[in-house]
Amino acid sequence: AFYGFNPAEGFNLRVGGRTTPKLSKRIYFETYGAYGFKDERWKYFLSTTYSLNNKSIYTFPLKFIRASYQHDTKIPGQELQFVQEDNFFLSFKRGLNDKWIYNDIFKLEYVHEFQNRLSYTLGFRNWRHTPAGSIVYNKFNNGILQNVASINTSEISAQVRWAPKEQFYQGKVYRIPIINKYPIFTLRYTAGVKGLFNSEYNYQNINLRVEKREFMSQLGYSDMVLEGGYTFGSAPYPLLTIHRANQTYAYQLNSYNLMNFQEFVSDQFAALSIDHHFNGLIFNRIPLLRKLKLRELLTMKVIYGGIRDENNPDKNPDLIKFPELNGQTTTFSLNRKPYIEGSVGVGNIFKIFRVDLVRRFNYKENPNISTWGVRARFKFDF
Repeated sequence: AFYGFNPAEGFNLRVGGRTTPKLSKRIYFETYGAYGFKDERWKYFLSTTYSLNNKSIYTFPLKFIRASYQHDTKIPGQELQFVQEDNFFLSFKRGLNDKWIYNDIFKLEYVHEFQNRLSYTLGFRNWRHTPAGSIVYNKFNNGILQNVASINTSEISAQVRWAPKEQFYQGKVYRIPIINKYPIFTLRYTAGVKGLFNSEYNYQNINLRVEKREFMSQLGYSDMVLEGGYTFGSAPYPLLTIHRANQTYAYQLNSYNLMNFQEFVSDQFAALSIDHHFNGLIFNRIPLLRKLKLRELLTMKVIYGGIRDENNPDKNPDLIKFPELNGQTTTFSLNRKPYIEGSVGVGNIFKIFRVDLVRRFNYKENPNISTWGVRARFKFDF
């Protein structure tokens, strides 16, 4: 069971489970049920996976079909692989935490991995999201501002991933990639199809992500991520790229740790993240720190993006307006300049813990933001 809380649901309790290869190597089930004591709503998730190679769906090479349905709350822009909101400790957040949506998502996906570490995923998603908390969807209709109850979209997608010489730390019901010196390339294409199962919008999105660990001899190593995306067509801001923000006190490698939830939206962007580990280059010169085997960390994250006029509600009145709080806009584009944040940290604390001092360098005029913060992270290396 998992216990948490947020402004939309209040206190919530979640219980779930999944089957293992001991029950069947072909068919797998996963589910959870949750209840919010403030909104008095049930949430749930159901998933069925069929293995096509008679091997565990957690063991390389994967080859399976999965169908799932989820009815739950989510922070806009935060996919479950980045933020698990049923984690009690992640319930604590800085600043305003009132931007939520109710999701109804049906997903169908086919995953196929090959021995040469090339893989592809074909998918379909039907998604209805309804605003909650302080979020309200409004747009002009014949000059009159009207409320939009929900957004419906159906998407088809294709993803290709290549991870040369990738290895895993393999458990019975999980696997963890072991980072090596070889790059990982992920290319994803998504198309929204208007009219398909009540979908309301036509758009296409293409996203490329490159990950690489660069070893630098005595200087340590850097984990680098370069990512870019572009959305074709006109769509409301909830269907564009809402940049991954973090208002928890846990340091997140794939998020911007001093960016507010739903603070920045783009239909085109390029981002670079560098997380450098000095491997004791400085601390090993200090006897006490050398004995503790502490490690120095330096991180920089930069993202530059923007919104074309056809996707900007200030320019296109047919679109849902950016949200406001007390008459002040709380969602922005990155048209003026890139967003930059950096951090210095100490790692290998008790061999599993890192602590970072994070600094936000610009967009300080945006409402309810933090320019400094201390974040912590549990980190296991394999």
